[in-house]
Amino acid sequence: MGQTRRYRTVLLLVGLAGAFSPLARGAGIPRAEHPRPDFQRDAWLSLNGEWQFEIDRTADGTARGLTSGKDLASKIIVPFCPESKLSGIAHYDHMKHVWYRRMFEVPAAMRGKRILLHFGAVDYKATVWVNGQPVGTHTGGSAPFALEITRVLRDGANEVVVYGFDDTASGRQPTGKQTFTVSEGCLYTRTTGIWQPVWLEAVGSSYVESFSVVPDPDRSRVLIEVSVNGSDPDLKLTAEAFAGTDKAGFDSGPVSWRNHRLVIDLNKKNLWEPGNPFLYDLKFTLTRGSKTIDTVSSYFGLRKVTIEGRAILINGKRVFQRLILDQGFYPDGVWTAPSDDELRKDIERSMAVGYNGARLHQKVFEPRFLYWADKLGYLVWGEFPNWGFNYRPENYSAYLNEWTEVLLRDRNHPSIIGWCPFNETPREAGEIQQMIWRETKAIDPTRPILETSGWTHTLPNAEVRDAHDYNQDPRPFKQSWDGFFARSEEAAKPARYGASPHDLGAPFMVSEFGGTFWGENKEGGWGYGSGPKSLDEFYMRYQGLVNALLDNPNMFGFCYTQLTDVEQEHNGLYYYDRRPKFDLKRMHAITSRQAAYEKTGPTAGSPGAKAEQPWQVLVGAMQDGASSRPYRYTTDAPATEWTGATFDDSAWKTAPAPFGTINNPKTEWKTSDIWLRQTFEWNGDTLSQGALVVFYDEDTDVFVNGQKIWNRSGFVTSYEMFDVTDALKKALKKGKNTLAVHTHQSGGGQYVDLAILAQ
Repeated sequence: MGQTRRYRTVLLLVGLAGAFSPLARGAGIPRAEHPRPDFQRDAWLSLNGEWQFEIDRTADGTARGLTSGKDLASKIIVPFCPESKLSGIAHYDHMKHVWYRRMFEVPAAMRGKRILLHFGAVDYKATVWVNGQPVGTHTGGSAPFALEITRVLRDGANEVVVYGFDDTASGRQPTGKQTFTVSEGCLYTRTTGIWQPVWLEAVGSSYVESFSVVPDPDRSRVLIEVSVNGSDPDLKLTAEAFAGTDKAGFDSGPVSWRNHRLVIDLNKKNLWEPGNPFLYDLKFTLTRGSKTIDTVSSYFGLRKVTIEGRAILINGKRVFQRLILDQGFYPDGVWTAPSDDELRKDIERSMAVGYNGARLHQKVFEPRFLYWADKLGYLVWGEFPNWGFNYRPENYSAYLNEWTEVLLRDRNHPSIIGWCPFNETPREAGEIQQMIWRETKAIDPTRPILETSGWTHTLPNAEVRDAHDYNQDPRPFKQSWDGFFARSEEAAKPARYGASPHDLGAPFMVSEFGGTFWGENKEGGWGYGSGPKSLDEFYMRYQGLVNALLDNPNMFGFCYTQLTDVEQEHNGLYYYDRRPKFDLKRMHAITSRQAAYEKTGPTAGSPGAKAEQPWQVLVGAMQDGASSRPYRYTTDAPATEWTGATFDDSAWKTAPAPFGTINNPKTEWKTSDIWLRQTFEWNGDTLSQGALVVFYDEDTDVFVNGQKIWNRSGFVTSYEMFDVTDALKKALKKGKNTLAVHTHQSGGGQYVDLAILAQ
């Protein structure tokens, strides 16, 4: 790890945190550590632990008086969601309406101050009462919120009641990987209601409400903007930075209104770098004369992210981003880690197999995870659980508001190296994608933003691009991505087949690959493609896929699917219970070796794709209209000579493409295999370029006149174009030709449609 890291001490008022009776199932408070090490005051009180709980199946809780003074039907352990075992409920059916209730006392040390009631996250809409008085609502299942409750508190016992509304299947709310029905495929157990810590916090009559820290390592300084809540006169705000016990710099000034700018020039320059982080402690003090009104403790890392051509630089250096897909699910806690220690250990598990970062996938991870990432020098891309959202304009406001809250919560973490607010979105998401991109850039201009990961990119001048590729065969996988950066001078894919993840000259990564199935019970789960038959075969496949990207100098990183199994998805490097599946040292050696990107930097020239030229359609796909002719097809394995021109396919059925179960196919195909044949004419003109445009899921082989012209394993998620010029020149003949296609499906959705084009 290089230089010794100085870990920041977490302040915790143990006396306050333990002031309440022990849990019914044993002493102590679950997740008792301070939820926000990046924004912490001394006077706080955890409200985690045992609450009353009730599922309101008839949605009449308010009419029944549950807002105050009524015992609820059962008990729950907060902050664990009622679907989790750790909550003591483990209820897996839909819970659209839920209620929570508990009593608390404000400790003597906190009295006489303004009191804030914090919720780390409540999925999805929360309404809160204290002592029967409504104190606020919040919409958004992943963002934090705080309510001031000073005016409604009373001496002695106080009551807090929370009503949670969660309509997962409505399409109006982002849900991420939460299932609408039962856990299946890549959708898992839901999270309803409170799923992050709840706590009280005492603040001054005026207090630091929020702040941003922008590191400027080139000038050894940090730029700070602070928002102050309150109207006390003659206030002074001071910000101090510490390197260990030594003061590294400070700035102060009068508080004249809400927003204040400070600049701390540092006398010690210690960079935060991947694997070798240094964290400065940061302290804000709000004073009036000699009286301290408010104090906040935080920290920051001195690092910057810049883009230079095809490279993303961290502190001016090329760092290959070896990312792992981390979905943040836990067997007993669902979306909530059973302990702070497990948050740290998941990062250490990733690092043990050679990764230096993660895509935090389809979930907003809690601040304690980001705290450990900051301390361990671990790179992360912040994402949002956009799945489940229907992209209708009338629902945009809630999405925009929640993403804004997430950005404001997390923007100061040095570990966050980029933002990705969407994953695998359809074309109709383009409007909100671009709105969110502009909003993100306005709030945080210091990091690259990927407008969506994987599928339909709509930002014309993107600053970073990616693609997903679950091809399980290292050879064609490498060929495809080696060729990707050489295609900028090739003829473009016709626009009618949809957008391409074409080379823009921007930094590029394959942000999902691998996903190789490996489980203890091969009948009890799934992964991408056909699972290896032995450990040696797994290692060979893993190394081949990883090497293909490490050896590509034009990739700034990759993201392997995934860190752990999640429920029925068995493609993790660890089992769901976090046991390692493989030899960690062997995996680390494969993953962590030096990348070509780090040695030479990008080598591809500037892209300049030729203008689209007219193509002759030899075989049409669905978008080619009248040129898309019906196929002869069968789902029963044919004789070995089925690809040749003389094969008799008269007994086969006739139907139009596309075939499959997803993307509205014209012909349903649900079996594991399909064989297709059709004839087409070629006039014998000079063939300067031949192309195959294909949408396949999964493994597909294409033959012309009995000769294989193309094959791929895995699948794609849109029509992609491949150069088959040399193969077509060898296979084509003037006049009548025979096309033969075989597609194999091992699990999940399935689809096949293609076009053969010539110039």
